[in-house]
Amino acid sequence: MTAPYIVDPARLLKGALAESSPDLMRSLLQTMINALLSEHADAVVGAEWGQRSPDRQAQRNGYRHREMDTRVGTIDVAIPKLREGTYFPDWLLERRKRAESALTTVVADCYLAGVSTRRMDKLVKTLGIDGLSKSQVSRMAADLDDQVDAFRHRPLGESGPFTFVAADALTMKVREHGRVINSVVLVATGVNGDGHREVLGTRVVTSETGPAWNEFFADLVARGLAGVKLVTSDAHAGLVEAVAANLPGATWQRCRTHYAANLMAACPKASWPAVKAMLHSVYDQPTETAVHAQFDQLLDMVAAALPDVHDHLDAARADVLAFTSFPKEIWRQIWSNNPNERLNKEIRRRTDVVGIFPNRDAIVRLVGAVLAEQHDEWAEGRRYLSLDALKRARTPLTVMTTDVVPTQALTIGAAA
Repeated sequence: MTAPYIVDPARLLKGALAESSPDLMRSLLQTMINALLSEHADAVVGAEWGQRSPDRQAQRNGYRHREMDTRVGTIDVAIPKLREGTYFPDWLLERRKRAESALTTVVADCYLAGVSTRRMDKLVKTLGIDGLSKSQVSRMAADLDDQVDAFRHRPLGESGPFTFVAADALTMKVREHGRVINSVVLVATGVNGDGHREVLGTRVVTSETGPAWNEFFADLVARGLAGVKLVTSDAHAGLVEAVAANLPGATWQRCRTHYAANLMAACPKASWPAVKAMLHSVYDQPTETAVHAQFDQLLDMVAAALPDVHDHLDAARADVLAFTSFPKEIWRQIWSNNPNERLNKEIRRRTDVVGIFPNRDAIVRLVGAVLAEQHDEWAEGRRYLSLDALKRARTPLTVMTTDVVPTQALTIGAAA
């Protein structure tokens, strides 16, 4: 039996629903946390509340109340007190998700930097947090910064080789010297030797340039990035040059999604449905030989009517079809940056709440915490690629299959 102030959860839920309470989740969370604390305190003292027992080691002596910020708002936590000794639930009150702590400190940083005070006040209330003290912010930020810094600079050699790597960049707004400017976050992910995905690194730079990408990849290599066979990314020239300079044994795969957008810009609008359909059919082929044969048909289809499109495709052929040198079952995972879209959406979901960051450290803190959480989820989840596929991917395919599946070429102007 626990302390009598704990109400029956079923009765509480029924009453809250009947009253259509807007604070239902906050009230339920507070009740459950306080119930857990009371149960835990009973285990510490050796007996349930109000029970006589020879195993009892201490007596309960009321409660001390602490505020706890959660995703559903600030709740009142009743921590049991003991007549002798102390009881403090580190297992609960100290266990905050890194990204939640990061978001809180970023909001507080905005307060301290004087950025849109009215807007930030509204944001804090929307999050359900009553307020933050400067000392609380400093303490949380220092602890979080240490964790993010350790994650961003951890050695990579222990979990390699990283056969497949993907790189991307996201733009964030930051306030510097009284102006709001764009800042770029570089992110790289990879598939480790055990078949799981990892966040390899992240860096905040002024703009997406060749030197920025070169320093980024040089740092990854210095930390132990090795064994890379394929790097998938968009066609940013500086990124491609950085891959060639720092990973000389790797092949570059031009993201098929980004390439389609680039090709559409060079294609007349009326002809795009047919070209798009034929381009998609290239990726639908079951073998390497069939893929290249279908690409040849695409080139023949546009050669006369769309010479600019033909030249565009011909120049990009080796880069957009680099995936064909690897096992068929992993093509979908390596021919585009689409697998990273969920990661990008999660970063955007967190950063869009902030809007304009008060400084670059705040970007590193929040984005780094989000990436660290995703990294942990990938490590605990199922393998992204099988060990057999990875083993075969590390051995270049030297024999191409000869079976070609007949396909029907489209004509310019046909419906997609």
